[in-house]
Amino acid sequence: MIDGKMKLLLVEDDEALAGEIGTFLGRWGYETVAVRQFDKVSEEFERVRPHLVLMDINLPFYDGFYWCGQIRQISDVPVIYISSRDDDRDKIMAIAQGGDDYVEKPFHLEILKVKIQAILRRTYQYKVREQIFLGEGLCFDESRQALYKNGTEIELTKLERQVLARLASERPDVVTREKLMMALWDTEEYVSDGTLTTVICRLRGKLRAVCGREVIETKKGQGYRLL
Repeated sequence: MIDGKMKLLLVEDDEALAGEIGTFLGRWGYETVAVRQFDKVSEEFERVRPHLVLMDINLPFYDGFYWCGQIRQISDVPVIYISSRDDDRDKIMAIAQGGDDYVEKPFHLEILKVKIQAILRRTYQYKVREQIFLGEGLCFDESRQALYKNGTEIELTKLERQVLARLASERPDVVTREKLMMALWDTEEYVSDGTLTTVICRLRGKLRAVCGREVIETKKGQGYRLL
């Protein structure tokens, strides 16, 4: 991943969905800027200068086909349509207007993420590392299973990496002890229930030391989650 976050422009007039997409992609290190003035999408595009555009079709003033055509006059930045319109003619029109992919609503956010990663990888010809930003300069790189604080790697054991990887991938949801045990069983080390408790305790201490606060929350009778 190049220095800084990859920037995405989201052209979606459903505020709840736009917020959900932005929050989810933010966990993976993307900066998502949502358009607010739907009569000035081209101006927003030129101001933001995104690496990729997520474009709905049904929009106020002009539809997504129109705005994709406008963007294509000034840029080759990839465009992914996200739309509830599932007619094949719409999909053909989307590609004809310069779109690079089409995702039908409702969709799983993981599917959208994978499509974004694939297109960015093809377009910019570098590997997009999966980074999860945990706040306060804390970042977990899934591809390397490495934790960084302001760019400096924090030393973790193999089991601590496995636990943190599972907690980070499901953040902010609660991860049960059973799921964490399954993650640890994938290693070559012998793991007991007591081992998990010890790993959680040590990992919690390391995170507290670098952040000055609790990062792992225990949900009694449920499991653990990253704050």
